[in-house]
Amino acid sequence: MSRGAKAKEREPKAKPGAEAGRATAMAATHLIDERTRSLGGWRAETLVEVRRLIHEADPDIMEECKWIKPSNPLGVPVWSHAGIVCTGEAYKQVVKLTFARGASLVDPWRLFNASLDGNTRRAIDIREGEVLDAEAFKALIKAAIAENLRSSPPKSQGRGRT
Repeated sequence: MSRGAKAKEREPKAKPGAEAGRATAMAATHLIDERTRSLGGWRAETLVEVRRLIHEADPDIMEECKWIKPSNPLGVPVWSHAGIVCTGEAYKQVVKLTFARGASLVDPWRLFNASLDGNTRRAIDIREGEVLDAEAFKALIKAAIAENLRSSPPKSQGRGRT
């Protein structure tokens, strides 16, 4: 066996699916970038700022684009960590941030101002000219991640024998 082959043999191998996961994340990042560019104006600026705050709150958060369809070819930006944390949608009058488990979160800052009657989700509607409290928002992102981690089923340890 040649030296190069031995060195290659010792290199750590990527986990199965890791490459596909990186490619998917890159594609989602590009779709979100494209979505933001297509919006323009205050909605784009708001979505860019929200995205920056989300990544500050959790540098390991995963970006995805879900619900891609002909009427919405760029899909909906989704940020996930142990489950969906929140989605970011732009409408004519608001940028809506919907938290998947928002009803389970304590919101002492009263950021949630939409979808307040539901049993699961809560949303933040940001209108033109409104400024989001950055520190409160980052705390809410961290709380949503903690709730996802708390509510996630434990990882299987294999089949086990009885």
